[in-house]
This record gives sequence, structure tokens and C-alpha cells, in this order.
Amino acid sequence: MKLHDLRPAPGSTTKKRRVGRGIAAGQGKTAGRGTKGQKARAGGSIPAWFEGGQTPLHQRIPKLRGFRNPFRIEYEVVNVGAIARLVEIGVLEGSEMPGTKKSKGVAPAPITVNQEILRAAGLVRSLDKPMKVLGNGDLSTALFVVADAVSGSARAKIEAAGGTVSILEIPTSRISALGVEMAAEDALAVSAEVEAPAPAAPADLAEATASAAEDAAPPADA
Repeated sequence: MKLHDLRPAPGSTTKKRRVGRGIAAGQGKTAGRGTKGQKARAGGSIPAWFEGGQTPLHQRIPKLRGFRNPFRIEYEVVNVGAIARLVEIGVLEGSEMPGTKKSKGVAPAPITVNQEILRAAGLVRSLDKPMKVLGNGDLSTALFVVADAVSGSARAKIEAAGGTVSILEIPTSRISALGVEMAAEDALAVSAEVEAPAPAAPADLAEATASAAEDAAPPADA
């Protein structure tokens, strides 16, 4: 077989239809374009998005407005009023310190509230997001609240009821593990201590003093 013997597979190619070559060819006169009209003219192609002159769809619909902060933090939101309702129905109860006894006239320990406890109580859906406590509602029970964020009104109500607030802080800088990595200044301090000469022992110090005294003494002949 030679190069000029190669042929395309049967049916894979078709001959180009020649239009406008007379009525005997079957596609003469108007060449399949019909009679008159925009599509019958040369250069009369219409874009696919053209709507006949009416207002196009991309101009009729409203455009995207506003701003979405890419650094926005999604919180699990809990109000102090919802926590107070759980305390009233007995879902949240305070626990005594081990080894202590109840005494009259002493206020009970505040009820500990964190994301895990509220998740078990059904007030928080997930533990994947940080929790924020808001100040909607009333509170009359002392609480020890541990959360990622607390609003100003919620903090005021919790502290007014005799409770306290603890914020979980995320470290902003890298913290090295013990024995794994040290800071640059710590490494320099350790290297300086290693390179510094060790202090002389008491016996060595006495010998060094005696030799210095002998060197300083005048010769006997003088």
C-alpha cells in the first residue's frame, strides 16, 4: 500500500454541497436561504443571544449586589435566655466539688456551661463551629460560661447573676512543643552557655592564686 492508496472510511466524509449554481442543481436561485428577510442577506448572521431587539435577559435580571466577607466566622449562636430555660427545667444542674459538704448560707457553685454540655442538651447542633453567647433573654442563675466569644450584653447579664465568663483563646503565634523546637533567642542562650568556660574549682583557684603570688614576688638577689 502506498500513500496515494489511502482513502477515508466509507460514510465518514461527504461532499460539499454547492449552492447557487442554477435551478438544475437543486440549490440554485435562493440557495436554500428562503425568500428575502434578514437571514437571506449576505452577512445576516444573528447571534444566539439576540432576542429580536427586546431587552436582553442579561439586562433584565438584577445584578449581584453587596459584599461577602471571606474572613467571616460562622458561630453556633446561643442566647442566655435559652440557657436559663434549660436550668429551670433541670437539664443543667450544678455539680459540687469532690470532698466538700453542703453548708447553710453558702452560695452553690455556678453551673458550668460549655459547647459540649449544650450539645448534649440539644441546644447546639454541632461542635465543628465556634460558639458565641448572646444576651437575648433574662438570667438569674450563676453560670460559669466557657465559649469562643461572648457579646457585651451577655457578659453583663452573666456577671450580674453572679457568674463568670471564660473565653477560649486561639494562639496567634506558633508554640513549640517541649523538647522539639525552641525559639531563636532560647537557642542562642543555650549555645552561649555551652561555649562559656566552666568556672574554676576551688583547688584550681587556690593553685592559680599561689602561682600568681610567686610571679609577683621580687627575686631574692635583688
